[in-house]
Amino acid sequence: MRVAVLGGAGFIGSHLCDAFLARGDEVIAIDDLSSGSLQNIAHLRESKAFSFKQSDITNDLSIDGPIDAILNFASLASPPRYMSRRLHTLRTGSIGTENGLKLALQKGARFLQASTSEVYGDPTEHPQRESYNGNVNPIGPRSCYDEAKRYAEALCVAFQNEYAADVRIVRIFNTYGPRLDPQDGRVVSNFITQALAGVPLTVYGSGTQTRSFCFVTDEVDGILRLLESDYRAPVNIGNPGEFTMLELASLVLEITGSKSELIFEPLPQDDPIKRRPDISLAIQELGWQPTVALQDGLAVTIDWFKSLKR
Repeated sequence: MRVAVLGGAGFIGSHLCDAFLARGDEVIAIDDLSSGSLQNIAHLRESKAFSFKQSDITNDLSIDGPIDAILNFASLASPPRYMSRRLHTLRTGSIGTENGLKLALQKGARFLQASTSEVYGDPTEHPQRESYNGNVNPIGPRSCYDEAKRYAEALCVAFQNEYAADVRIVRIFNTYGPRLDPQDGRVVSNFITQALAGVPLTVYGSGTQTRSFCFVTDEVDGILRLLESDYRAPVNIGNPGEFTMLELASLVLEITGSKSELIFEPLPQDDPIKRRPDISLAIQELGWQPTVALQDGLAVTIDWFKSLKR
């Protein structure tokens, strides 16, 4: 295959590039580097099957030659970053996604949209099934990201209905692993960075709110299975193991050996209280479920964070 990964220098995007190249595909990575990093793809630059183009997909999206698949992972995904660039986030989800869909139609390519568990908002259904319509505040502090992703899904379905576009939609839950940006402001990177620095771990709210954490290799495996499947509706890809923030903090402290204490700050507005995917559909349609336990994945991730200091 010849594939284009939009957001290919990002966390998940760069791991997708690895996976495609490992199986013999040709990869074009496109990224504006607003949150992605050339360091994430530095090990790929000498491969003849890999090429990189720095470009903002809201302004320009063109690729020479045939393309078999386009995967859209081009979006700011950490709350501090998308809250500081709200219009950029909305444009990426709207104009950028439409540009990607138009290119897919032009090339006769399959289009896979990276959506998110954030489309469920602060859910009133638990765990969250794909049939759940969500509980999103359309004008809240997180709305630029939530609504950009919800609109991107609607756009994919509209292109599918009106132009017979060949689309897939993956709803990604919290993902972690090597290349997770230490400064991205999400809980795993925050806790690891703070623990390794020996400073207090910041817990928001009571710490009893929950998340489900999927190791990046499991996430990529699920995404590739969806890309190659015939299933066209959204699919949750995430680890259904559910942990409180206090449990996550305890694991990070245990693995790092840090003596850091915990400090508590107010819970941000619209921060979900519970988050766990129902992956029945992924098991049924894709034969997929995660295999990496949180403790094992954290150990690998922490080792990678440590390597940044060497």
